[in-house]
Amino acid sequence: MRERLASRIGFILLSAGCAIGLGNVWRFPYVAGKSGGGLFVLAYLACLALLGIPVLVMEFAAGRAARRSIAKLHEALVPEKRAWRIHGACGFAANLVLMMFYTVVTGWMLIYFCRMAAGRFAGLDAAGVGAAFGAMLGEPLTMHAATAAVVVVAAVVCAAGLQKGLERVTKVLMACLLSLIFVLAARSLMLPGAWKGVAFFLVPDFADVREIGVARVVVEAMNQSFFSLSLGIGAMAIFGSYLERRRALLGEAIHVAILDTGVAIAAGLIIIPACFAFGIEPGQGPGLVFVTLPNVFNSMPLGRLWGSLFFLFMSFAALTTVLAVFENVVACVMDYTGFGRRRACRACGVALLFLSLPCVLGFNVWSAFKPFGEGSCVLDFEDFVVSDVFLPLGAIAFALFCCHRYGWGWERFLAEANAGEGRRFPSWLRLYCAYVVPLVVVAIFALGLLRRFHFVQ
Repeated sequence: MRERLASRIGFILLSAGCAIGLGNVWRFPYVAGKSGGGLFVLAYLACLALLGIPVLVMEFAAGRAARRSIAKLHEALVPEKRAWRIHGACGFAANLVLMMFYTVVTGWMLIYFCRMAAGRFAGLDAAGVGAAFGAMLGEPLTMHAATAAVVVVAAVVCAAGLQKGLERVTKVLMACLLSLIFVLAARSLMLPGAWKGVAFFLVPDFADVREIGVARVVVEAMNQSFFSLSLGIGAMAIFGSYLERRRALLGEAIHVAILDTGVAIAAGLIIIPACFAFGIEPGQGPGLVFVTLPNVFNSMPLGRLWGSLFFLFMSFAALTTVLAVFENVVACVMDYTGFGRRRACRACGVALLFLSLPCVLGFNVWSAFKPFGEGSCVLDFEDFVVSDVFLPLGAIAFALFCCHRYGWGWERFLAEANAGEGRRFPSWLRLYCAYVVPLVVVAIFALGLLRRFHFVQ
């Protein structure tokens, strides 16, 4: 019998926990910083409503109707249409590749939390903090030990069961995460000059359009809104498969999107005001968290405490996604092999201990491998495979599958999405979901490839 979640709040927190991750608390602030601040946030919210939520409802509906993971979802819904199973296999592969590097970066957060709490960054100048990050990347044993700790935690939690393990632990993690957000945001907003950062982050300045470019702002916003919800690879469909048919799915998707977006905005209110308070450029890229912010904490009163809390917050955010995606991988293995939950967790845990090695070694032993030229590494390649290929193509597949007769079909999708109480998905959105959403995602996919290979800026 298919396992069920114990409560509606468990479903919302699990789904939001999958979406809330490093894309929200790491990527969102620096992308906003380089893409116009408030202008980017406005475009992001529009894209989230117009693109992200419809595809999220589709994933939830397909998962709930099939009661299967992405691996066997299409086989359960349209057994006669075997070509759709390719999407299931690609979704399983995408989740595996995602875990190959996401567990490593989560390990970085744990390392930084431990080192910040131990005072390892105290007294270092900007060059010293940058050197500390480089030194960590040159320690494969340390990185793999941290990665192994993340994998073991995920395996143990998921092996305990859906309700007693994953749902219970995610509720605790999310409670801690949301509590830390309020504490850290309040501290950041009390810094001198912080409110200039708030104005930059939340108040659109249309004068920036000429300098930044409308296309860049809109494309960055579409990418962020789409990828922040982890759409296209079945990461959300799996939680739909554990949900009872008591509630219509549009309202549930909106709640998940609001919680996901709220954390992203709060992360921006932690990081961007602090950057303005200390005269730091907030759009300087991924190194903002690991290289720049430790300097900010070194300059603060009680900086060691605030820095430790910040990296604890980052660790919780990353772990919620790791647990959710690990559950998806385990569910796929169970569907493919017939293994029980504990056996599947052990198999997935052992496999990920080895599959994470290329990312770990890509910064040191295998650093000569530069897939996209100087400065790139194995992690960049793995991230490209997931973010630029599997996610957009998977979302296109879900839109076509749910909206066209050669897939599951609009009528069956609509009936599942609207089963139960609550906000109903509008039937008049059929043409929009069937044609506009896929075309927009195709445009994002194409532009992402062109940018990656330097055909456009």
